[in-house]
Amino acid sequence: MNLDLLIKNVDIITMDDLNMVIHDGFIGILDGRISFVSDKLPDNVTCNNVIDGKGGIAMPGLVNSHCHSAMTLMRNYADDIALESWLFDNIFPVEAKLTDQDVYWGTMLGIAEMLKSGVTAFADMYMFMDEVARAVTETGIKANLCKSPVQFFEGGELKRLDRSQGTIDYYRQYHNSANGRIKVYVEIHSTYMFNERTLINAAELAKQLNTGIHIHLLETTTEIESSKRDYGMTSVEICKKTGVLDVPVLAAHCVHLSDSDLEIMRDMGCSIVHNPTSNLKLGSGIARVPEMVKMGINVCLGTDGAASNNNLNIFEEMNLAALIHKGVAMDPRLMQADTVLKMGTCNGAKAIGFEDSGKLAANMKADIILIDTDKPHFYPKNNPLSTIAYSAQASDVDTVIVDGKIVMKNRELCTIDEEKVKYQVQTLTKRLLGR
Repeated sequence: MNLDLLIKNVDIITMDDLNMVIHDGFIGILDGRISFVSDKLPDNVTCNNVIDGKGGIAMPGLVNSHCHSAMTLMRNYADDIALESWLFDNIFPVEAKLTDQDVYWGTMLGIAEMLKSGVTAFADMYMFMDEVARAVTETGIKANLCKSPVQFFEGGELKRLDRSQGTIDYYRQYHNSANGRIKVYVEIHSTYMFNERTLINAAELAKQLNTGIHIHLLETTTEIESSKRDYGMTSVEICKKTGVLDVPVLAAHCVHLSDSDLEIMRDMGCSIVHNPTSNLKLGSGIARVPEMVKMGINVCLGTDGAASNNNLNIFEEMNLAALIHKGVAMDPRLMQADTVLKMGTCNGAKAIGFEDSGKLAANMKADIILIDTDKPHFYPKNNPLSTIAYSAQASDVDTVIVDGKIVMKNRELCTIDEEKVKYQVQTLTKRLLGR
């Protein structure tokens, strides 16, 4: 067998429950998929492209299951502000100035940051989504992109105009494009930006397209009050009533779910995206993640946008998710290393529509990152799962492989001119932010 790429002599975190860790192992890659993962090199294997991973760790690429990548443009701009004021008084006015090229360069910066921190796939919800798709196509990363069927404002007034055809056209153009690296969902920003009519329409559109929905759900206590006022029920209940939960749902935040909300989310098979840094920074609260996990809900991780997190670092999210719930419950047994690693890899891949990724096993897509562990903070080398959950940093990622193609090697991006991206972003933000 002549492979496209062979990784040898590496400790492997497979995310396979039956054999989670393989020491000094081998990974064979052929035609974008993993041919084998083994502690021995199979007979009759040849390969001209070999990576010696000795002393390092190979693991599935990380998945950022909820972000707004172009919001890197507003990084470190509006901090230490309550969510409603942050959004309506600071972020929305800047977003009103955005052009398609602004979103393209902001997305390119976000993708560069994610690739350099080991993210091989992400879910994005924003505007000028054609430019986001262009950036994804050019850079080699994977993404779940969504498009809103509603235009909220016209002439400065909230109108909720139907733009369903634009969502249909976007789905037809981009779903499974870039050699299958792009999936398309329908966007529902939130139950407070939509209304009952537009929620029903969005649900019907997702069913028509046979796709899923990406939504912000119960991020703050304010949403609890607005939902009761507008609908006479919780946000989860109105989503169920309007058919939103009848399709695969990627629900971001879910900080303030009631007991019955949790049961609905479990029964409807929804995926919940835990965004610990953003929720803490905006003072939104801490989601009931240990209960969600215990109930069997598919929980994954997201950063949210860099305007409310300030980075797109899933290593940081895994670490924080492992720590805060232990502290709140005063129980160190909660959120163990393997749990948060699943949230950052296979759970996320499943949630955003890449079920043939997220694990290192034969026939899975070759979405792999290599961690350089020859650094003081990794010694002594004991449990690899704990190493990733509690010690590893984004800057420890050495090599990133997506669909069997190397997109970063020795910390050098192969598909992005990093200096050009940084220059473009620094230039255009002077207009956007008035600085």
